[in-house]
Amino acid sequence: MTATIRTTHADPRDRLAGAIPKLRAFAISLARDATFADDLVQDTILKAWSNIEKFDPATNLDAWLFTILRNTFYSSLRKSRREVQDSDGIHAATLSVKPAHDGHMAMQEFQRAFDKLSPEHREVLILVGASGFSCEEAAEMMGVAIGTVKSRASRARKRLAEMLHLEDGEDMFAGTDGATQAVVMRSAAAGF
Repeated sequence: MTATIRTTHADPRDRLAGAIPKLRAFAISLARDATFADDLVQDTILKAWSNIEKFDPATNLDAWLFTILRNTFYSSLRKSRREVQDSDGIHAATLSVKPAHDGHMAMQEFQRAFDKLSPEHREVLILVGASGFSCEEAAEMMGVAIGTVKSRASRARKRLAEMLHLEDGEDMFAGTDGATQAVVMRSAAAGF
């Protein structure tokens, strides 16, 4: 009596390694660069492994893998078209980032100047500047007239500008987004 061996669809992951030589040959034919081809094959295997539940075992594994490799290749081509070729570094030399230490130093300078303001001036800047209350709301909280709030806020800003050696109309937060400004003012408020 001969035993009939029935083969069921094994886990397709077990067959991925066997497909690598065919995938590599296909990748080299597309990429014309062995190193890039090896990267494509590696990306293909990783994508196939992580998306194996999308593979139908009743279909052709090689065809599925070749499709993944082909799509990966063309996606990388599209990405590379958007990249700026700058092998001599000319473009990179034109780019700049504001050093983090400048912000820290500016914050320390601001904190020292803020601390020198009178309590009334700090209070009005915290309420109107950092906390975002309107002059009317601040006036009610402080128990003073709206004009007093506006006057104190104006004098406090002017005094801060003097201590920070800012020119008329120069913003003490020039180049700083609104969120950063709020953090600076709230940090100052925490010391209040």
